[in-house]
Amino acid sequence: MNQQIAKLNYLTIAPRKVRLIANTLKGLSVQEAEAQLLLRVQRSAPPLLKLLRSAISNAKNNKMDASKLVISSILVNQGPMLKRFLPRAMGRATPIHKKMSHVVLVLKESDKKIVNRFVITPPAKKSTAPKKERVKPKAEGGQAEKPKDQRGFFKKMFQRKSV
Repeated sequence: MNQQIAKLNYLTIAPRKVRLIANTLKGLSVQEAEAQLLLRVQRSAPPLLKLLRSAISNAKNNKMDASKLVISSILVNQGPMLKRFLPRAMGRATPIHKKMSHVVLVLKESDKKIVNRFVITPPAKKSTAPKKERVKPKAEGGQAEKPKDQRGFFKKMFQRKSV
């Protein structure tokens, strides 16, 4: 069986929080795991999704069948810890530990093809062009007509100046 390893080092989320999500992914097919991560609201889900997609891309590059890939193991280890201090009352200081994680994801190619339960479509790209004001073609007078000012009901009723 072929396997593909992907690593994510120095993730600035505590390992305990990352393990909550990572442990739910063990043994799932890659498409099922990707669907799980897309629906999660935890802060560690997007970096794990990026790592999973990277591992899938590496596996495809190494001529492995993406429809047969399964997450065999996912390890979350403690990385380095930044130690900071917060000043408190009466000249004391409280330690703050900013923990980091190292994540190791191992994909294996299973013997049988896995049936996909979900269809994952990438989000449609939004156009970044600014909206242009529509201008009607020139009238016989030679000037272009601008669109009518469309005000709401309240703006019409409660104008500052009476007409």
